[in-house]
Amino acid sequence: MIRKQKQEQLDELANLILEDNPTPQLKAQATQLVFGSGNPDADVVFIGEAPGKNEDLKGEPFVGAAGKFLDEMLDSVQLKRSDIYITNIVKYRPPNNRDPLPQEKAAFWPYLLKQIAIIQPKIIATLGRHSGSAFLQDLTISRDHGQPKKLRVVLDGKEETIVVLPLYHPAAALYNGSLRETLLEDFQIVSRIISNEL
Repeated sequence: MIRKQKQEQLDELANLILEDNPTPQLKAQATQLVFGSGNPDADVVFIGEAPGKNEDLKGEPFVGAAGKFLDEMLDSVQLKRSDIYITNIVKYRPPNNRDPLPQEKAAFWPYLLKQIAIIQPKIIATLGRHSGSAFLQDLTISRDHGQPKKLRVVLDGKEETIVVLPLYHPAAALYNGSLRETLLEDFQIVSRIISNEL
């Protein structure tokens, strides 16, 4: 029942973004809203920066080459897409896959916090520098990856503690083979936090 209620709340939030239209210029050139997908009652929420071309066309996050590697990493810790929830900070594809602008990230930030408040995960795993630094202002990904941090954030009007685990973006491993092993190692931490071992 809880899962169904959470999914309904997420659907309402997606509709609210369409109504509010926080980034009209981005929306105008995108195919569709890429809100998020997966288990609305997940223990872990993965957050990337913004949809790319494949995601824009399909309407789902992480469906390209980086998404395939993400699936492989999930498999390495006995998880599937249906176990997790995955989204991006920015919900429309920036033109030509450019980095999202600070004001675009800021426009979507309140909706992302609402998503997190609905799902109530044990851990938020950020994928890449952009999403990591949205939570951890002084993030240096090469230094901080794989190290869980506790943060105080306001979710639904209440101050709560969340665990944020910064990870390299899966796309980085496609360009740099040595990061592949690093990401696979860091993924073990996701599994241990979910199992309450950390």
